[in-house]
Amino acid sequence: MLLSFIMTRMKPFRRLVAKQNIDFRDKMLLAFIFGLYGIIGTYTGIPIRGAIANARVIGVFVGGLLGGPIVGTLSGLIAGGHRYLIDIGGFTAFSCSLSTFTEGIMAGFLKKGIDKTDNKMLFALVTGMVAEVWQMLIIITFSKPFSDALELVKIIGLPMIVANGLGIAVCISIIHSVIKDLERAEASQAQLALKIANKTLKYFRKGLNEKTALEVVKIIKNMTGVKAVAITDKEKILAHVGLGEEHHLAGSPIRTNLTKEVIQNGRCIIANSKEEIDCDNSKCELKSAIIIPLMEGDKVVGTLKMYKDQENSITQVESALALGLGQLFSTQLELSKIDYQSELLAKSELKALQAQINPHFLFNAINTIVSLIRTQPDNARRLLIHLSNYFRNNLQESNNEVDLYKELENIKSYLEIEKARFGDKLNIVFDIPDKIDCILPPLLLQPLVENAVKHGIFEKVDGGTVQIKAIDNGRETELIVEDDGIGMSEELLSSLLNDQVSTGIGLNNVNNRLKAMYGKEYGLIIESKIGQGTRVKMRIPKKERRLAV
Repeated sequence: MLLSFIMTRMKPFRRLVAKQNIDFRDKMLLAFIFGLYGIIGTYTGIPIRGAIANARVIGVFVGGLLGGPIVGTLSGLIAGGHRYLIDIGGFTAFSCSLSTFTEGIMAGFLKKGIDKTDNKMLFALVTGMVAEVWQMLIIITFSKPFSDALELVKIIGLPMIVANGLGIAVCISIIHSVIKDLERAEASQAQLALKIANKTLKYFRKGLNEKTALEVVKIIKNMTGVKAVAITDKEKILAHVGLGEEHHLAGSPIRTNLTKEVIQNGRCIIANSKEEIDCDNSKCELKSAIIIPLMEGDKVVGTLKMYKDQENSITQVESALALGLGQLFSTQLELSKIDYQSELLAKSELKALQAQINPHFLFNAINTIVSLIRTQPDNARRLLIHLSNYFRNNLQESNNEVDLYKELENIKSYLEIEKARFGDKLNIVFDIPDKIDCILPPLLLQPLVENAVKHGIFEKVDGGTVQIKAIDNGRETELIVEDDGIGMSEELLSSLLNDQVSTGIGLNNVNNRLKAMYGKEYGLIIESKIGQGTRVKMRIPKKERRLAV
């Protein structure tokens, strides 16, 4: 039990027994360790009547319970073979070596049972005592003369069954407590990594640059307690906070060969001394480090570095934390790239949708002006000026959004052209409050007015009125285009905004742009009744609300 306690203080052994998937090499190492454990149990035994009352089974049985059949069998073979060789021809040499070997096999096949049970100590106690009963039976069976074997078992039987059963149980308890401690530490570090990732997400989503890197390294240093943290791209230091920041300056070239090696190979490196870090500043206080590659897909784009001021001080837990952060940050960088591509795609879609409006209006305007050139040349000239002003305003607008009053100027130019077509049949009413705060994408309102004129008023024999209204609702502006034209059926109304149904580009264009710009809940609202007219509404969030979101 003392040996178990000492071994569990050793980092290599702790890592080995805590591994989730033990490979063949690990099993060989465990078999050797626990076989040696069994040999020590032999040498610490007590000679009694030509035999040895010993704790050899503890090492072998614990090895089998931890490592499975291969470890149990080989450690039993090592310890049992040793027992036979040191006392060839002895009274209990063969029976003791045979019992040790078979107990190792037994323990190996009990591994699945102990893994499933919650009370591992009780399981180890009971099975360990059963194994020792088995040893006593083998001694009675194979040791000769029988009377001497029986007398020996009467003396050592109960003490060895109880003592070794307890020894196995306590050893298993000690080792599993170490495994749980490591699991708790790893869980704690995983939770810390997630907290750090949550705080740094908003910075990494903006890409990898000096500004975002500085915020990230500050968060890591404050939450982990390491002496310095740095982030680089492939060529220069983006940010360095903590010890050494006076010479590891942001924007300066990468100073250490280790960092260059990580960028080149894409693998984590741990440096345990100042010499391994190899900083070209002789006064640098950084003495150990872990350097993690930051990836975008399978491409290295930079590194994350965590430093301490003592040699050989990067622990397994800190290493796991750094690796976890590297993976999380790499994922966040990949997401920032996707976000950027999505933003570009959304902008290109908006531009494509907006571009559909211009030719749509242009063709109608040209047709109107063509019809007036011979009969009303002055009027045609005036309309051409309106058309020129309309497109000049549109082409000069470099922003994605314009003021409502700017949009209304374009609409008035459009309506001058339409009035030339319909004369007194077309009446326009503007109901726009003074100084209303409304910023919207250009050419968003004009298609609604055009549809009201073309499909509402134009098809009505005696013409009608189109009303353009704006209502300030606090956090939103409601824009309404209403006509008293012919209206439409419920069937046509229900299919009007269906992308699968061809109803012209105007309304679908506006509806899609609204949703792309502000969200799905901001689509057009259309109400219509046959013979009474049509009412189209849209909501535009205030500028400050969009910035807050």
